[in-house]
Amino acid sequence: MQRRKLFSAALAGVLATGALAACGDSPNSSPNSNSNKAGTTVLTVGMPNGPQTENHNPFLSTSAAASLGYRWVIYEPLMMWNPVKPAEPSKPWLATAAEWAPDSKSVKITVRDNATWSDGQKVTANDVVYTHTLIKGNKALNTNNTPYGDISAAGNVVTITFTSSMFVYKEKFLGQTPIVPEHIWKAIKDPATDTNKTPIGSGPYTLKSFTPQTTTLVARENGYWGTAPTVKELRYSSPTGNDAQTTALADGSIEWSFVFIPNYKTVFVGKNPDHYKVWAPPVLGIHGLYINTTKAPFDNVALRKAMNMVINREDIFNQAEAAYFHPLVSSVTGLPSPAGDPFVADAYKGQTHKVDVEGAKTVLTGAGFKLNGTTLTDPSGKPVKLTLTDPAGWSDYQTSLEIVKDNLAQIGIAATVEKANQDAWFKNVEEGKFDATFRWTNGGSTPFDIYQTIMDGTLLKPVGQASPAGNFGRFDNPEATAALKAYKEAGDDAARKTAMDTLQKVFVEQVPMVPVGADNIGMAYSTKNWSGWPDDSNPYAAGQPTQANALDVILHLKPTS
Repeated sequence: MQRRKLFSAALAGVLATGALAACGDSPNSSPNSNSNKAGTTVLTVGMPNGPQTENHNPFLSTSAAASLGYRWVIYEPLMMWNPVKPAEPSKPWLATAAEWAPDSKSVKITVRDNATWSDGQKVTANDVVYTHTLIKGNKALNTNNTPYGDISAAGNVVTITFTSSMFVYKEKFLGQTPIVPEHIWKAIKDPATDTNKTPIGSGPYTLKSFTPQTTTLVARENGYWGTAPTVKELRYSSPTGNDAQTTALADGSIEWSFVFIPNYKTVFVGKNPDHYKVWAPPVLGIHGLYINTTKAPFDNVALRKAMNMVINREDIFNQAEAAYFHPLVSSVTGLPSPAGDPFVADAYKGQTHKVDVEGAKTVLTGAGFKLNGTTLTDPSGKPVKLTLTDPAGWSDYQTSLEIVKDNLAQIGIAATVEKANQDAWFKNVEEGKFDATFRWTNGGSTPFDIYQTIMDGTLLKPVGQASPAGNFGRFDNPEATAALKAYKEAGDDAARKTAMDTLQKVFVEQVPMVPVGADNIGMAYSTKNWSGWPDDSNPYAAGQPTQANALDVILHLKPTS
């Protein structure tokens, strides 16, 4: 799962008046009525990413379609995977069935025969073959390094083989890959950069209009293979930051978002307790401080250990995350509780993070660092300085960075906090052009995804070359890379446990990233005009509108009127 481009929008304070005004004519937005007399037809969705550049490419994590989430209502996956309940089988979607070989090195996909593209042409197995062949042949699209082998079709059955086991990726492979039409995309010169101005998909919605503030999609009049949605129009807006997004939620002009809301009970839920809700289900993914291990002196593990020892996670949870948004991660392994508890290695059971400033100083002096008054110098005699960076509008991360800055000052590290432009930040992090930054990991049904995002050597790229799938800190450890491969290809639980224990040992001893909190894939939403949302009583999907199962949520919605 992608989390924060997924969460990308999630955290962001200047009121984007253009974005909110663009939503003002919604038939759903009257703050003083429970429903529109003519019937509710429009759903307003917002993500606090700021003005967007037109780009509807479903493969690019940086496109407006991905940032706001509407790619998943135009383009569909083969199966619908629920990351809230990751162990459950995926639901058939554009495919009616998917049968994996026992060794997870091949899959037979039965493509449904009643689906059409929005231009009226039939969806076929050849489109599925084309999509995966396109990804296989283009490194910029194959961001997960999927080990493709042969891809072929016989009738409506597609067979894909892999050069290594897909055990840890099976559900996400089928549930988070958008399928595109061959007859359109074969004419695209560079699918890794094309902005796809006229998107043609198999989903129930088509693009009506785009502006930097508001993107409007409308339901297809006919031809969609599934049940026709009761939401006839989707309006995606992009306020600049958390504060603007929260204001729009509170005044009803936006009805669905994934956003961090400080004091959410007062500033959002309390504005309309009967209808305004927050649902934040945890997943097996985390966030924390990525450290660029290619930059001296942060290539010195002693310095990274000391930083890990002084960062106050409880302060970050209570002050920056409003004691709800990112549940505290206390295990030294970085695994969140309770989801990660069964995977914790015996050697680390019960071991938790504790702030230990004096212990950190001892680690540093033992490695040749010197603390001269309030200044730490590295073994070469240079003062230790770093820049902590995250997008300006991501208020919880900015608060987290200020806490980290104060924490690091206790051991003489001079840190400055940079309030970055969001697009520039994404690019710089993926290219390894940063000192330290708060960011999330992927999540899945096992901790593999967490450690793979942080430590996978197969994702290692030179600084300046993008690595969008992970290893942003350029951590180079052959033992971790081998253990990830062993876990992925293991044939039994015992072998997987051995590999997982190794991953935790490397993570604890080498500190490639400082774990702080668990992820959630929830939502802030309104039941005033629409019912059928997922919640604790019926967690049929993730609530985050940028998740691949956002369409499943939309198709469950019914007007309250």
